[in-house]
Amino acid sequence: MVTGSRTAMRTEDFGTLADGTPVHRWTLERDGTRVRVLTYGGIVQSVEVPDRDGARVGVALGLPDLAGYETFSGPYFGALVGRYANRIGGARFELDGHTHRLTPNEGRNQVHGGARGFDKRVWRAREVVDGVELSLVSEDGEEGFPGRLAVSAAYTLDEGGALRITYRATTDAPTVLNLTNHTYWNLAGDDSGSALGQRLRIAAGRITPTDAESLPTGEFLPVDGSRFDFREPAPVGAGYDHNFVLDAAGAGPAAELYDAASGRVLTVTTTEPGLQLYTADHFDGRPFGPCAGIALETQHFPDSPNRPAFPSTVLRPGEEFVSTTVYGFTVR
Repeated sequence: MVTGSRTAMRTEDFGTLADGTPVHRWTLERDGTRVRVLTYGGIVQSVEVPDRDGARVGVALGLPDLAGYETFSGPYFGALVGRYANRIGGARFELDGHTHRLTPNEGRNQVHGGARGFDKRVWRAREVVDGVELSLVSEDGEEGFPGRLAVSAAYTLDEGGALRITYRATTDAPTVLNLTNHTYWNLAGDDSGSALGQRLRIAAGRITPTDAESLPTGEFLPVDGSRFDFREPAPVGAGYDHNFVLDAAGAGPAAELYDAASGRVLTVTTTEPGLQLYTADHFDGRPFGPCAGIALETQHFPDSPNRPAFPSTVLRPGEEFVSTTVYGFTVR
């Protein structure tokens, strides 16, 4: 057990990848919350929090061993996603008059950073106050992205047991960047079946509607009177893979998820302008069934490099990208 901070921490071996690269697991514990993070993919393997009676169970979908993450990489269980979370249409974008062609990995488009995004990299780890910081260097041209990018993600536990993820990055050439965490939440328990019916509130009056390829049309659609209106808590149904335009990033909770049976409440606060709600309808039982978890991915908007009206995702030399998302846990 590491000493010298308010969060109890330990690290252990978590096996080796098929190519022989070792992977480690960090366990963080504070005020009733226990979080396990892997150096492979920056994956949040598990989050355990108590219910209203004090019973602690896992509320984040995860896999028991490293082989599982290599086998079931498509769902991005708990992963740190980049360089560009969500989709870039046509796997290409223009920046400063130059066209950059990316690795397509979803038909003609790129999703979540390409064939070998950040979710498939082994990150360096070091202890920081109340947690662990993961870092890596993404070389110029990886998956088609320009610039040599130095990126880090610090996973820490705040007082009260909230999980804070702070991303930082710098580049030596103009590039685009969009990072997120892809944890699937089920506040009834990670082995409880479908998460549908848990009540969700999202502080968003608009979404960015999508076409048949799940790419944004460029419009902003008000949620009034639609199934996208979660401004007041409502049960989550199936069929969501949509970006919500947050009303005021960083000014208050972006989202709140509540499970009435256990009393658990998840509150998401972020500096990002958007939140992708994904209900994982297409899980096929290997190892989780349809809608077994709800992803609440804080992010910039999909396809922003090709959509000038969207908030910019451009990062230039001399600038530092900083983004923070906090997952708070309480009971009701």
